[in-house]
Amino acid sequence: MKYKLRYLLVALLLCGFANAYSSKSDSIRFSLLTCAPGSEIYAHFGHTAIRYENYTRKVDLVFNYGMFNFREPHFVWRFVKGETDYQLGITPYIYFKAEYAMRGSSVYQQVLNLTQAEKEKLLDLLETNYRPANRVYRYNYFYDNCTTRARDKIEEAIGGEVVYPDSIAGKTFRSIVHEFTSEAKWDELGIDMCLGAEADVEIGKRLQMFAPFYMLHYADDAYILGANGEKRPLVLEKTKIVDVEPEPFEPGFPLSPMACGILFLVICLVMGWIQWKKRRIWWGWDLCLLLLQGLAGCLVAFLFFFSVHPTVGSNWLLWLFNPLPLFYLPFLVWHEKKGRKDPYHVINVVYLTLFIVIFPICGQEFNLTVLPLALGLLMNSVSRVLVWKKKV
Repeated sequence: MKYKLRYLLVALLLCGFANAYSSKSDSIRFSLLTCAPGSEIYAHFGHTAIRYENYTRKVDLVFNYGMFNFREPHFVWRFVKGETDYQLGITPYIYFKAEYAMRGSSVYQQVLNLTQAEKEKLLDLLETNYRPANRVYRYNYFYDNCTTRARDKIEEAIGGEVVYPDSIAGKTFRSIVHEFTSEAKWDELGIDMCLGAEADVEIGKRLQMFAPFYMLHYADDAYILGANGEKRPLVLEKTKIVDVEPEPFEPGFPLSPMACGILFLVICLVMGWIQWKKRRIWWGWDLCLLLLQGLAGCLVAFLFFFSVHPTVGSNWLLWLFNPLPLFYLPFLVWHEKKGRKDPYHVINVVYLTLFIVIFPICGQEFNLTVLPLALGLLMNSVSRVLVWKKKV
């Protein structure tokens, strides 16, 4: 028994030395993967991941910083507050490839031009980051997401400076968002309703890289500047490793936001004209409008005052959509029941007129659907004022 134990110990040590030697001589390749956008709102901008291939050990894995769980307690509440936690996950490449092929998203691969020491360091960084205590991070859609995380780890592993090509001029967070939501108009409206004036400030290449395809563009022509001044390209080659036809976009609602906004304006004009003609105010219509305006305002106000999401704290849309109409509802109903003239609509005419005037000059790019919505609310208040004047 003693000899068998000694033999087993020697065998294990030999295996350990063999594995240690093998890890130094493995043929390793790292690549940056960029996935085409999908139809879901969280997939509109595409995705970025890091592929790790070890030919000697026949290992092919994808390190993915975009993992999250919808089933986590209070997920929606935490997302609205800007406290969403994402994590680093590891997936076999064949599963990763199959998932994006099934959803109709092509995948581009940029093979990284790393030295053996840089590859080993990058692998160590990723493995350390994957430890349970390190893998979870606080997600931020502009400043700390799956793309910026992958970029930062690659740069950290490189023994030199990564120099990217010149910035694309005239780009803002909002303009880049619009590039990837041009077909999903309702999603675009929802995002625009949340983003403030900070999203319309021109940004440089570093911030533009929050979008996966901008990262792909800048990595294509980037080079590594070594300590001795030598240069080498960051990317050795780029290939399309998943080539599929994207699924046709199917809008969830037949009318566009602008069409609905114009329809709302027309309804407000018709309702106002009928009430002016009949000299009668339908306070139930007012009640409905103030309720909807106040509820939309609650979301905008919450993001403005309480959310830690970037750029939402500078949203001029708070002027139009805020919770004040909800607080005023009881007074409106009381005045209507008593048949008294309500000052709300006179104030609202002035207020909304000022908003429409500053609309193009406030420094924030509003979704154009906001204009017919504001005009509809304005026409509703104007009609109330005219009805009261006609009664007198």
